[in-house]
Amino acid sequence: MPKKSKGTVGLRVLAINWRDIKHPETGGAEVHLHEILAHFVKWGHEVTQISSGFPGGEPETEIDGIRILRSGHWFNANFALPIFARRQIKSNSYDIVMEDINKLPFFMPLYTDLPVLGVIPHLFGTTVFREANWIIGSYVVMMEKLIPHIYKNNQFMVISPSTKDDLASRGIDPGRIEVVLCGLNHKLYRYLDLERFEDPTIVHLGRLRKYKSVEVAIRAIKIIRDKLPKARLVIIGDGPYKSVLEGVTEKLGVKDAVEFKGYIESEELVRYLNKAHLLINPSPKEGWGLTVVEANACGMPVVASDRPGLRDSVWMGETGFLAPYGDETAFAEKSVELLENRDLWYRMSKNALQRVKELTWERCAKEAESLVNKILGV
Repeated sequence: MPKKSKGTVGLRVLAINWRDIKHPETGGAEVHLHEILAHFVKWGHEVTQISSGFPGGEPETEIDGIRILRSGHWFNANFALPIFARRQIKSNSYDIVMEDINKLPFFMPLYTDLPVLGVIPHLFGTTVFREANWIIGSYVVMMEKLIPHIYKNNQFMVISPSTKDDLASRGIDPGRIEVVLCGLNHKLYRYLDLERFEDPTIVHLGRLRKYKSVEVAIRAIKIIRDKLPKARLVIIGDGPYKSVLEGVTEKLGVKDAVEFKGYIESEELVRYLNKAHLLINPSPKEGWGLTVVEANACGMPVVASDRPGLRDSVWMGETGFLAPYGDETAFAEKSVELLENRDLWYRMSKNALQRVKELTWERCAKEAESLVNKILGV
């Protein structure tokens, strides 16, 4: 197919991401890229996405108008996908490559002369050692150290000021880094005006992985119960660290205060968030904090770590509180303050609902499209 000239309505975009939206372990980074690409398709652009394969995943499919090509597996994606992408580039005609760097970089500037836009939710840095052993962790850190050199002529799109600061601290020119805040699915995550649970209910939402530090929330509920004996912590989500966390609840003697609810389908999840009182996110680092604004859209204030990403998504003292990372006492004190002070809770709930109105995927995609046009000189 001949290449469309710049300045016409439709561009041909090749995106590359570790996972596509149908992958069983899809998370916020995959949602972010998919929403942008799906809007691109609506606006007349032609989009192909390359991602790793998974059991039951077809080699080629179409989702929301995006052509999805799958190759390789999770364990070799950073080698298999760029090679596969290079073959696609040679046999097709694209205007730009959008490389989502949310696990390991694919180093696409080494594989093509096309403009490459690096899309970065966040980089791990040394926080990777909270999840991986020293061999894997060292490999990730080493790969990230190469980013400023291999992408020395490329533009970046990041999802928070914290991620921009991180890249700039690594030696990347801030002038090549554009902040485009995430959007939110307002049709799904919305205020339903339901009656909240009778007992104070705190929710942790997300994949259960070691680096997410969910045990801080478990230790906090033990302290919270000294002030609010009926308070409970509901952990929504699943993951490889679940059995360890269950062991933590047993060791601390809080099994009766903690419920592992597992994965919940979207509509049921939204109803649950509309009935709970507070979201807690003790993670050491996020690109943005999507679960924070999802909770806000359901009228829930938040207590989260005062760490990159989360300090961007939480408006301190307005939509929730920030607490020192790993400090379960501070998490407990801020949680109790919110749960005991009815006027404060309602004020933060109202602020949260107001704040999320600006966070639309259409706005996010439009800003991303403007950046692509700027790179291409359209």
